[in-house]
Amino acid sequence: MYVPWQQLHKDGMRRVHESTVPLYERTAHFRVYASNVLPGMVQTAGYATGLLRSVTDFQGTPDDVAEAVRARLARSRVVHEGNHRFALLIEEAVLHHRVCDGPELAAQLRYLQEVMSRPNVSLGVIPLGARRRTVWPLEAFYAFDDGQVAVETLTAEVNITAPGEVRTYLRAFAELSRIAVHGEPARDLIDRAARSALSD
Repeated sequence: MYVPWQQLHKDGMRRVHESTVPLYERTAHFRVYASNVLPGMVQTAGYATGLLRSVTDFQGTPDDVAEAVRARLARSRVVHEGNHRFALLIEEAVLHHRVCDGPELAAQLRYLQEVMSRPNVSLGVIPLGARRRTVWPLEAFYAFDDGQVAVETLTAEVNITAPGEVRTYLRAFAELSRIAVHGEPARDLIDRAARSALSD
């Protein structure tokens, strides 16, 4: 189902975050590939505020940024509560994108390191120089168990439930996982990005 952001956000963004809480609560296994910004469920208030402010300004939709940030953070409790597993893949460039000010970005990256130490979270970073043999950089997508994939484009969210298409996204996720670094190498890339955020 293709739903334009203008339609989803016609009353602001808070309602959209609240409406997806049931999906987040019933999902046991999240697989997220982030090629543009950090996944919403691991965003801090400062990072989310900068990002959602940009979205609101660009789309010209009603300004409920503060309420939307609170709703996003409330929805993100699934990372810390319940029986949920998260496999997150982040392109290295995402760690450097300035969707908020330097200190807020550095704080966000420190929080990302806290989250990746959780036993229910696997976080991989795909280095800038990684050789892409089977899968090229893709649009950001969220896979909810094996039944649904949400793909984010500039103009719309595309919700995919056709089994064959879902399997294709999950296969792409598996291929991208093979070129990502995890553990200390991933932490090193995040550290480098955090230092860069504070140096300008």
